[in-house]
Amino acid sequence: MSATLGTLLKQLEPDWDIQIYEKLGAVALESSNPWNNAGTGHAALCELNYTPQRADGSIDITSAVKVNEQFQVSRQFWAHLVETGALPDPKAFISSTPHMSFVWGADNVKYLRARFDALKDHPLFAGMEYSEDASVIRGWAPLLIPGRKKSEPIAATHIKSGTDVDFGALTRMMMKYLTENGATLNLEKRVTGLDKQKDGSWRIKFRDEVGVTPHTVNANFVFVGAGGNALNLLQKAGIPEIRGFGGFPISGEFLRTDNPEIVARHNAKVYGKASVGSPPMSVPHLDTRVVDGTASLMFGPYAGFSPKFLKQGSWLDLIKSVRPHNLIPMIQAGGRNLSLVSYLVGQLAASKKTKFEALEEFYPGADPADWYQITAGQRVQVIKKDAEKGGVLQFGTEVVAAADGSIAGLLGASPGASTAVPIMLGLTKACFADRYEEWTPQIARMFPLVGDQLSSPAGHVEGVVARTASTLGLGAADSTTNTPADDA
Repeated sequence: MSATLGTLLKQLEPDWDIQIYEKLGAVALESSNPWNNAGTGHAALCELNYTPQRADGSIDITSAVKVNEQFQVSRQFWAHLVETGALPDPKAFISSTPHMSFVWGADNVKYLRARFDALKDHPLFAGMEYSEDASVIRGWAPLLIPGRKKSEPIAATHIKSGTDVDFGALTRMMMKYLTENGATLNLEKRVTGLDKQKDGSWRIKFRDEVGVTPHTVNANFVFVGAGGNALNLLQKAGIPEIRGFGGFPISGEFLRTDNPEIVARHNAKVYGKASVGSPPMSVPHLDTRVVDGTASLMFGPYAGFSPKFLKQGSWLDLIKSVRPHNLIPMIQAGGRNLSLVSYLVGQLAASKKTKFEALEEFYPGADPADWYQITAGQRVQVIKKDAEKGGVLQFGTEVVAAADGSIAGLLGASPGASTAVPIMLGLTKACFADRYEEWTPQIARMFPLVGDQLSSPAGHVEGVVARTASTLGLGAADSTTNTPADDA
C-alpha cells in the first residue's frame, strides 16, 4: 500500500519530497512478502465468497464485479508503469495462472452451475468454462481427480486469464523506482509518535533500531501503511476519526511443496467452498505460486492465533491497542462473532492429521512427506463502532483519514494487495481534494476506465484488458502440460 501510494504520488507530483520509514531492514517482509499471502491477484474469478446465493437460489454477483473492477484498475496502473519504464520487467511480479473453482456434492455443484450462468456473459468474466466431467477437470488440474470416488458429483470452472502476483517483488520494484527518482527510504527506523503542529503539519518521532538514537522530521502529509501496526500509530496521532476502532489479530498457516514433479502437474489457483458457518478467510485453496521465477504449490489457509499485530511485532500488541473508546465495541464484536471464536479454537486444536485431511479433500493423492508447514502473514481484522449495531467485525479494509486530509492510514486485511491501487487512488482524492482536479488529465491517462465503466457494454473493457495483458506479458495461460489421463 505504501509503495503504491508513493509511486502514484510520484507520477502526479514528481518534485514532491517523499520520505519512507521502515522498521525492518528491508521492505516487503510482512504482509507483502509472497509467502505471507496467496498472491491471487484477486479478481473474483474463482473466489466463491464474492458470489453468495440468495434465498431464491439466484446468485448475487455484485461483489464479484466490484472486486474485478478494482483489479482491472490495478492492472492499468501496473501497465502504465511498465510502459513508462518505472517497472522494467513485469514477468518479475506477475504471471499467467488459470483460476478455478472446484466443488463436490450435489448442492455445491448446483450452486457452482448457477454461479457460472450468472457470470459467463459478463465482459469481465469472458472466457470462463464450466464442467462436471472428471476427464475435463483432470485436464485443467490433474491433481484433483485421481483417488476421488466416481459416484461423487463434482464441478469446476476454469478461466485462463487469471494471474499469480508476487507482491513482494512488485513492492521492491516500486520502491526502487521511488528511490531512483528522489524519494528516500529509511530502513531500521521505528516510528514512535505522531504529533500535530500548529501550522497543520505533523512531527514524526522515530528512532534507530540500532543504537536507539531519537530523531524527528516534519511532514505536510503522512500515510500510515504499517500493516497491523497502523492502528497503534493512528491512535498515537490522536485523530478523532480513529476513536472506536479496534483490531483482532489472526495468524495463518499453509502447507507448501516444492517437489518439481508435483508442481509440474498443477498450474492453477483452485478455490473451494468454505464449510458452513466458517468465516471468509477460511476458504480452502490449492495455489500455484511463482516466486523469484520458481513455481511451488501451497494449500490452506489454516487459522492460528497470536496477539501480535505483525509477524515481527510485540506480544503486547493486542493489549496495547485497547482504549476506553474501543473496549465496548471490541467486546460487542466478540459477542457477535462466537462462530469465529469457535472456528479459531477448532483450528488451534486440530491435529496435523486433521489438517492434512483438508488437503486430501482437494488432492486425494497427496503424500505428507512432500509437504511442509509455513506461517503466513498476520491479519488484523477491523473492529469498528456502528451507530446501530455497536461493535462490528469486518473482513475488509478501512481507510481512516483526518478531516483535513493531512494524515491517513489503512486498517484491516485487504482482499489481496491487488486492490492497493484503487484504494490509494481513492485516498488521493480524499486527502488532496484541492489538487485532484489538476491531476485529472494525468489520472485519465493512467486509468482509461475505472469503476462501473469497466462493466459497461459501452466501456470497451475488452480493449483495456487486452492492452494491459499485452503490456504485462499475460497471454492465455498454457495448460497443455496438464495432460488428461484416465478418469477417476
